[in-house]
Amino acid sequence: MTTAVRHVRTARLARGALVTVLGAALAGCGIRATEVPTDFGPAPSRVPCVNSAADVAAQSGTGVPEEIYLVCGSQLVQVDRQIELAGDGAEGDPVRVAQGLLDELRKPPTESEAQAGFTSDVKGRPKVSGPRGEDPPSALRLSSPPERMSPYELAQLVCTFARSVAADRDGSVVLGGPDENSPLRRYECTEELRARPGTVPAPAETVGS
Repeated sequence: MTTAVRHVRTARLARGALVTVLGAALAGCGIRATEVPTDFGPAPSRVPCVNSAADVAAQSGTGVPEEIYLVCGSQLVQVDRQIELAGDGAEGDPVRVAQGLLDELRKPPTESEAQAGFTSDVKGRPKVSGPRGEDPPSALRLSSPPERMSPYELAQLVCTFARSVAADRDGSVVLGGPDENSPLRRYECTEELRARPGTVPAPAETVGS
């Protein structure tokens, strides 16, 4: 046997012994070993549309606990928030709560939320006021008429308000534009709207005539 062949055989035996040792070590840890190197690509940094533990902990500070709906994966996903409300009894005031929720919706998602795919279609500085004239007591007047909003923006508002004291007793939300001539409509946050806010119009019926 030549020296070169002996060296090749020795190298193969050494490599086989190493694989055996590694396999035994991995098996002891409950991991199935393989002799063939595999490459599954980089692990995803975040699970899509899921809040991280850090996000949840960050929302456990001061403020009134509320829920808002952000857009993720072309659907609405519920996210916990702490909103700041000034004044005693503000948490029971539909207008002040609605404004606090609007302020949260227009904020950019946190860095980790953005990495998980969360966005918000609520832009600018929307304002909300209470009923006017002959409006029903539960009516909310928005600085931008609902009919001018994008489907996602309106769906976010309707479903977010529906989970708060800003909603009527049946869970519907009465919204209109800034002046009394702007029609009021009663909106509902349905499962279908949450699943497909971009293609399913927010269910609504005109209030009054």
